[in-house]
Amino acid sequence: MLQDGMMAFALLGVDWVLWLLVIMSVLCIGVSIERAVYLMRDGTDRSKLQRAFQDFLGGGSRDGFHESLKGMEGYQARVLTSGLDLSTRGVDAAEKAMVSTVTAEKVQMERGLSLLATVGSNAPFVGLFGTVLGIIQAFRDLSVNTAEASEAVMAGISEALVATAVGLMVAIPAVVLYNLFIRFVKARQSRTESLANLLLARLEGDTPAVPAHGK
Repeated sequence: MLQDGMMAFALLGVDWVLWLLVIMSVLCIGVSIERAVYLMRDGTDRSKLQRAFQDFLGGGSRDGFHESLKGMEGYQARVLTSGLDLSTRGVDAAEKAMVSTVTAEKVQMERGLSLLATVGSNAPFVGLFGTVLGIIQAFRDLSVNTAEASEAVMAGISEALVATAVGLMVAIPAVVLYNLFIRFVKARQSRTESLANLLLARLEGDTPAVPAHGK
């Protein structure tokens, strides 16, 4: 009973596997476009941020730098703003605020990238599975129609191997895109953490705003 059921499943052929690979490819394309648009729009204007940051490091006021950041958009501006929002409570509070914001922003930037990783690692196996199903069907045709045995087997195997090729065609771009996005996110994080450390160094030179206990 079980063997008959599995044979019936195997004889469904390779077409549905190919369609599954096509769907996986479309999903990867959609996620890649969405992530690319999001990451491009979520960047802070480097020239504006650099000018404001240099003014602050050169002795500018904290409030003035805070106002400048509020007029900017993007990941870096949000991280630095979160630190300045709590800077009146001390450098440690500002550091913890920026670390928390970086962690939350990283999750947001990497949203959907797990799909690319999953497709990249599993699409070849899906294609291989389709190839196995195609070969099973080819040999099944061989047992039913022995008169045209060689032609049936060759045609069936050639069709089955298409699934493996398609699986690789889906997997390779998914892996490349995943690595590119992860590298971009890490680079943006590194630049932001460098700015955050410079901000903390500047804040350490300010007079602590939190009054001592008992005063």
